[in-house]
Amino acid sequence: MTNQDEKTLEQRGIAPELFEAQLRRFETGFPYLRILDTARVGDGIISLDDAGREKAVARWDRFLADGGQVYKFVPASGAASRMFKALFEFLDGSEDVPAEGSAVDSFIKELPRFAFYDELNEAAKRLYEADLDSLKGAGRYKDIVAALLKKEGLNYGGLPKGLLKFHNYAEGPRTPLEEHLVEGAQTAANSHGVVNLHFTVSPEHRELFDKKIAESLPDLEKRLGVKYNISLSEQKKSTDTVAVNTDNTPFRENGELLFRPGGHGALIENLNDIDSAVVFIKNIDNVVPDSQRQTTVDYKKVIAGYLVEVVDAIDNYLDMINTGRYTMDDVRAMIAFMHDILNIRDDKMKSLEDVDLVLYIKNKLNRPVRVCGMVRNEGEPGGGPFIAYNPDGSTSPQILESTQIDPANSAYKEMMGRATHFNPVDLVCYVKDAEGRKFNLPDYVDPDTGFISSKSKNGKELRALELPGLWNGAMSDWNTVFVEVPIATFNPVKTVNDLLRQAHQS
Repeated sequence: MTNQDEKTLEQRGIAPELFEAQLRRFETGFPYLRILDTARVGDGIISLDDAGREKAVARWDRFLADGGQVYKFVPASGAASRMFKALFEFLDGSEDVPAEGSAVDSFIKELPRFAFYDELNEAAKRLYEADLDSLKGAGRYKDIVAALLKKEGLNYGGLPKGLLKFHNYAEGPRTPLEEHLVEGAQTAANSHGVVNLHFTVSPEHRELFDKKIAESLPDLEKRLGVKYNISLSEQKKSTDTVAVNTDNTPFRENGELLFRPGGHGALIENLNDIDSAVVFIKNIDNVVPDSQRQTTVDYKKVIAGYLVEVVDAIDNYLDMINTGRYTMDDVRAMIAFMHDILNIRDDKMKSLEDVDLVLYIKNKLNRPVRVCGMVRNEGEPGGGPFIAYNPDGSTSPQILESTQIDPANSAYKEMMGRATHFNPVDLVCYVKDAEGRKFNLPDYVDPDTGFISSKSKNGKELRALELPGLWNGAMSDWNTVFVEVPIATFNPVKTVNDLLRQAHQS
């Protein structure tokens, strides 16, 4: 390491030991996880009946009425460029007319159905002195696409997904940012009518988010009868990871180390800064218009209320242990709760003496808790809810990505093939203990659950280190409960044409 390297690390807040550990990780790689089985309804996934759902909603309403703390946490730094992959390829390609039936063809034919249509029409008139109908009639399809994507037009190719116009309303289009504000008012307003939201954004887009929030709040607060408390943060430089060459030596630009964002797992630090007992987490693009949202609202309350019920039970058991007021029947009830609700199993519990057994139970219960909505597979099975082995030999529910699963293991491949559910990133977390003290969330990350990817910089190959994912390895040592939720709660926008689906049409 050079003196400049040491200065760079200091400026970024990265300890030299962490830097060395990252370099070693490129040499050793990450181990694949040991899996017991997929999680299924009745075996790792809970499916609540009508009575169970009603009970959970009532508990959530009571939690809010009693002054419970709640935040909504939305990772919103993602650029929208991937939404327009097909449009970019058409724009850069040699053909001037999109292929019949292609994604670009559908986009052009359905233009009036997009919420950004009027704004795009104005951009076309400004740029070309012709409206969209005239451009279509003249076969100027590339001009239409350029008006949408390019900086001189709407710049949708360079904006964050959270600030694009997704849905049409009589009073004007709404962005995902605004839809999250409305959803927050419907599910997470506290007893004072305050809705706490936190968005993680990229530095280059922060000003745009601030501007949109300032524009949107007065009308939404008046219409919904709430007050918003909104904060923004960026991925911390201290969570960036060093890049290396293909021979695992540090990658340098003009002699300086190159660091890259560590992926969404870096956001565990941002989440750790939120002072709230309950935190909802949901992706920025999984939103629907008002007319389609009722199922989402209902199940947000269900999983939040069920979370509080689980925490009630944990707090009760921990109080018994801490005060010494428990019987062996109580201990057996704790073990049954760990098995049946938390899905934690460990053969060594059978051989522990009474005092050691109770201490083991206390250690397992006294952790952050999350309830994760799980949706039934309706397409290709893949990563999602599994029962996996932990470093201490116990097994528990984990959300796994395909990169964490050994593709050469035929048994694991078979498990993935029979998976019944997938992870829609719809979770609610309890991050304070029974005394109201915040858990330090980085303490519960499994550092062995990251992965290494191949990238390039200015045409030169490099290897990049991805931190354990936010809802994967970053929450590995949490108590985790999977609850089945309807497919209607999962409506992500991965391509621009997804906005044509019924779920996104008002």
